[in-house]
Amino acid sequence: MPLFSIVIPTYNSEKTIRQTIESVLKQTFSDFELIIINDGSTDSTLEVISEFQDSRIKIFSFENAGGNVSRNRGLERATGEFVSFLDADDLWTFDKLESQLNALKANPQAAVAYSWTDYIDEQGKFLLSGTHITANGNVYEQLLISNFLENGSNPLIRRKALLELGGFDEHLTAAQDWDMWLRLAQNFNFIAVPRVQILYRISANSLSTNLARQEKASLQVLDKACSTNTQDLNHLRRKSLTNLYKYLTCKALQQPFNRKKGLVAARFLWKYIFNDSSRFNHTHLILKLLLKIALIIIFPSLSTALLNQTKTKL
Repeated sequence: MPLFSIVIPTYNSEKTIRQTIESVLKQTFSDFELIIINDGSTDSTLEVISEFQDSRIKIFSFENAGGNVSRNRGLERATGEFVSFLDADDLWTFDKLESQLNALKANPQAAVAYSWTDYIDEQGKFLLSGTHITANGNVYEQLLISNFLENGSNPLIRRKALLELGGFDEHLTAAQDWDMWLRLAQNFNFIAVPRVQILYRISANSLSTNLARQEKASLQVLDKACSTNTQDLNHLRRKSLTNLYKYLTCKALQQPFNRKKGLVAARFLWKYIFNDSSRFNHTHLILKLLLKIALIIIFPSLSTALLNQTKTKL
């Protein structure tokens, strides 16, 4: 029985799946099974995967059902003591599994170990740094304010904890990783590995680029967390909404620029300002975002050239 079970859900990932699998096979800790859930791919994803001749790789194919269903399908087939999920376009550094395992061994009271994230483009080039937050122990309130794990490719989790909570919520169309991390944090301790070990790929086809779906699902997760917790979390809800709408505003202001995205960004910015009780301390950021939105709405055809060198932090 392997120590680790790694689950990769994949759908039409022919351009990235090879590098993702290679980042797993290059891990310093080799006692793992790699469970790949092919979620109804119609491109050459399966052909690329089949080129790897490694007995640790197990492939299961299903009709398309979505990422959260695929993660649960992988979890059902996992046999390792520890489980980690990896999206089919993200990468791990070579020591990711070993570092997180050591953190959990040194902190047996913790069920989740996580690392820092940086962002790469479609060609694998560095774009920007993640939040690089270090929080240990009971991180529930901090995680409710902001998903500082940042993505679904990050943590190493004790399998029994995932099974106890019933896996991912299959009713959510987005933000299912944040929901899962919150449920884990409500019941178990976390431990941080303060190093960049996850490289998250930003592409035009990323789920996070569907901003309306991301907003709706994130609000569902927040409402669910606040309604199921025995504590009054209303004082944290507004802080969470502030961070959510700041994030969505910046996502809407990423290329490609067009008037529709500019109007969406304006709506998100208004909600960010409305929920931010310290908005007067952030006037420089707000004015910068307003200027960018105005340029995109008024001069959509020229905005790319005008703002091409502007880097908006996630």
